[in-house]
Amino acid sequence: MNAASIQKKQGPLAGIKVIDLSRVLAGPYCTGMMADLGAEVIKIEVPNHGDDSRHLGPFIDGESVYYGLINRGKRSIELDLKADEDRAILFRLVKESDVVVENFRPGVTKRLGIDFDSLKNHNPKLIYASISGFGQNSPLASYPAYDIVAQAMSGLMSVTGFPETGPTRSGESIGDVCAGMFASWAISSALFARERHNEAAQYIDVAMVDVLLSMQLTGLSNLFAHNKAPNLVGNRHPVSTPFDTYHAKDGLVVIAIASEKLFQRFCECMGKTELCQDPRYFDDPTRTQHQADLRKEIESWTCQKTVEEVCDLLLNAGVPASPIHDLQQATQSEHAQVRQVLTYLNDGGTPLISQPVFFNGNKPHSTLRAPVLGEANAIYKPAKTTTKNAETML
Repeated sequence: MNAASIQKKQGPLAGIKVIDLSRVLAGPYCTGMMADLGAEVIKIEVPNHGDDSRHLGPFIDGESVYYGLINRGKRSIELDLKADEDRAILFRLVKESDVVVENFRPGVTKRLGIDFDSLKNHNPKLIYASISGFGQNSPLASYPAYDIVAQAMSGLMSVTGFPETGPTRSGESIGDVCAGMFASWAISSALFARERHNEAAQYIDVAMVDVLLSMQLTGLSNLFAHNKAPNLVGNRHPVSTPFDTYHAKDGLVVIAIASEKLFQRFCECMGKTELCQDPRYFDDPTRTQHQADLRKEIESWTCQKTVEEVCDLLLNAGVPASPIHDLQQATQSEHAQVRQVLTYLNDGGTPLISQPVFFNGNKPHSTLRAPVLGEANAIYKPAKTTTKNAETML
């Protein structure tokens, strides 16, 4: 390997080397965030095919946009993990790395001889993260689990949607994305423990269903308090009222009230201060009980104004409100520009979405494109197995 040919990275995880055995979304999302923070991520891909997400649309100039967003700043090498020769290359890479991330179905890595117990023999300080639908020891572990399955089995779909139309999935694959987030958090914690406490190899087991269950704090609090599963309530909050979407003259507006002071301020904005004295709206529980009546009062006011007029009036009074932006509006807003929501490749024109956190006022992110399949073979693989020219690397 020509160490000089590997670009030196900066960021909180600079100097950390990650072997990425994962594909499609949860694992690549995890390692993508680590690459943003400066880690060197070596993506292991199936020869002549690569990660399945390379073949998912939409495409620009024949390249998957989806793959590009998740695999920014990584390096790709092709290894057939069923072949002894290529596994030997993996073992050598593991020996000099810090982290391995995989999201095979439980049991596959053991059959391939690349499970945690096997790889820690090559690196006793290895941090190994497995991301799966149900976890490694669940009675469901051997079953396939796409994101919609995790949303359904975690109960999340049961509280998402309207009573009239039934449960629906979230508009994004949040089971995969949030599992990737938790995995990156756990890996960073394990790295800290290794440095601070000299901990030995650590195994991290992340399940999409567990992640989605752990995030449902409002629904779980209602379940534990009433011993009854919460119902579908559409866009409104199941506990706080008014907290919903409301019709304005030209569309829907979000209004979110979660305290008595805010409700009083809201009533003042509407010119309906008498509602604060109405026993039906005395506090959150009573307002929620009579939310249908309160909605009529609110919409008799909002329907006379545009969404912009409602938002300007409420926000200037300190009352949370918002238009419902589409993704184009969200990414092109002044907020998004100031917060550097979009970053750009070195070519200056191709947008990326990177990790969202600022460190001391700076937002670490990668400006390197996703790798061409196998373009780093010449760096990480012995010359006799190299199939790509080194000049094609990042």
